[in-house]
Amino acid sequence: MVAQTRERAPQSAADAFMVRLLRVPAEPVGTDAEAQSAFQQSIVISSIRCLLTYIVFPFVAPAVGAFSSVGPIIGIALSAVAVVSITISVRRFWRVRHGKRWHYTVLASLMLVFIAVLVTQDVLDLTS
Repeated sequence: MVAQTRERAPQSAADAFMVRLLRVPAEPVGTDAEAQSAFQQSIVISSIRCLLTYIVFPFVAPAVGAFSSVGPIIGIALSAVAVVSITISVRRFWRVRHGKRWHYTVLASLMLVFIAVLVTQDVLDLTS
């Protein structure tokens, strides 16, 4: 196993901003394996949410007569779990100063925007 060199402190204003925004320690804490584990967990949770939201609720559930009115409520609950999971994994990437932290932050931000759109649609479905 190759030892990875960690940054001792944020090297740029952008890094310093993210450390403050995410409320992670200024010094690296933890291992890459912890960050990757959090990433894998958030991907699994997001995958389950997507499967339920795009396959089970719109196609399978109506075919068997289930979830006709509770789909948006379950979608909002699953989205909340996904947002928490994504946030935890981003914080872990930053806490350990993982070499791909900016890449994952961009990906996670896009996922959060997408989830926000879906939650908005679910709320509109509930209120109409």
